[in-house]
Amino acid sequence: MIKILGINGSPRKYGNTFKMLSLALKAVKDMGGETELINIYEYRIEPCRGCVSENILECRYPCIINDDMKIIYDKILDSNGIIIATPVYWYNLSGHLKNMIDRLTALENMINIEDKSWLEGKVAGVIAVGDDSGVIEVIANLYVTLNSMGMIIPPWALAYINRRDDVENNLDRLMDAYNVGRCVFLIAKILEEYKIDKWYLYDKKRIS
Repeated sequence: MIKILGINGSPRKYGNTFKMLSLALKAVKDMGGETELINIYEYRIEPCRGCVSENILECRYPCIINDDMKIIYDKILDSNGIIIATPVYWYNLSGHLKNMIDRLTALENMINIEDKSWLEGKVAGVIAVGDDSGVIEVIANLYVTLNSMGMIIPPWALAYINRRDDVENNLDRLMDAYNVGRCVFLIAKILEEYKIDKWYLYDKKRIS
């Protein structure tokens, strides 16, 4: 069973961010997958303390900070992929979601402890919602961050709306959101079949 975790980065549970994310997860269900949606503003997530800069081996799962991030770590690890949806706050993602993204370093940095990022090979899609500009900047920011952590970005795995209107009145944006879920599911299913154990190879002898 392919499982995709939806992460709502908005404090509003029934706004456009939530609606687009819910539609993406509907696509996963339509394809035969399992889904879960979490609202991160319901979780206590403290800012990252930058332990990796002090001692690279100290930054590791489940993080030294004792808050609700451990719950989110385990939900991500139990999933084949994630879909992150966020409102745009001053040309960037929401503050609470930024805390969560920074704290994912504890999973990525396992590459320095176990020779593999614990996010490697998981699939990611992104949805951004704003009143005007900034949506593409947010998507690009999350794309490069998640991919640098080892996650896979499928084709068409982005959706956005940059107007205040109810997204339910915009068929094109709804279809974009639906296809985020569909494409994340399709790549996750392919990867599950191929069982690729390791993507990033760190072997200096191969390039010497």
